[in-house]
Amino acid sequence: MLDFKIPDMDDKQWVDECLSCAHSMNCEYSFGSIYIWHTAYSTKIAHYKDFFICRWGREKYSYSLPIGKGDFKDAVLQIIDDAKALGTAPVIYGITESYKKMLDKEFPGQFRYAYDDGNNDYIYSAEDLAELKGKKYHGKRNHIANFKRNHPDWCYEEINESNISDCIEMHTNWIYDKDDNDSDYSLEFESVLTGFENYKKLGFQGGIIRVNSKAIAYTYGEKGANGCFVSHFEKAPAEMQGAYAIINQEFAKRLLAAGFEFINREEDLGIEGLRKAKQSYRPVLWLKKESAEYIGEA
Repeated sequence: MLDFKIPDMDDKQWVDECLSCAHSMNCEYSFGSIYIWHTAYSTKIAHYKDFFICRWGREKYSYSLPIGKGDFKDAVLQIIDDAKALGTAPVIYGITESYKKMLDKEFPGQFRYAYDDGNNDYIYSAEDLAELKGKKYHGKRNHIANFKRNHPDWCYEEINESNISDCIEMHTNWIYDKDDNDSDYSLEFESVLTGFENYKKLGFQGGIIRVNSKAIAYTYGEKGANGCFVSHFEKAPAEMQGAYAIINQEFAKRLLAAGFEFINREEDLGIEGLRKAKQSYRPVLWLKKESAEYIGEA
């Protein structure tokens, strides 16, 4: 039986231990991401033997794969039983190819898969983002050069307790400038604030770009599965040419120096503008993820 609870900071150690066993660089496999979005997605977590299991939703539910060590089939059966007890179809989210093979081995013909390319993760070479070499990044280099020429007083600094308030002010202004009352901005901002409130405890890393001492862009994220860095948020004024490009490059430089080989910049959710921006940085891996609905008899 699974005992689900709202995640809190005391869960970080055991969740991190379980997620260290993950097969892929899936962006969901990081405690910080789970924690900061738990209100928005009504997330609850369960510690079953040596597995971590996540459940999202209020009336309609979905589950993560069981991540950890031990009897994988038994842990999946627990998910199936929990879903049936709630009167909902057992649906497991974020199935990468290696886990799909595991499910099919343990439950042959008992899962039906669905695919939405908006849920795929964009994974980049940290070296590519830091150095922007070659013809394919010519446009990015031009944007950055224009930014530096137009803002010679720019500087980069790491996010810490002394400048978090500047990031929050910058993000508040970013929302205000959107001026379209999109509720998604509020949900995102709540998660951003939760991250900042627990920034050090969650082990987040990030950076700020300043122009004339004012914060105009920021980004932050955390170490994810398999040593891949997961970038959670990146904000800059769209009208300031090169602002997004320079915060992206400057932070990637620091990640590369810190030993990260890959950077996961999460999904595009099928949003056309976001997809175009993410594709323009040429990912080395577009991590395919499917959902799996149990259709067998347990």
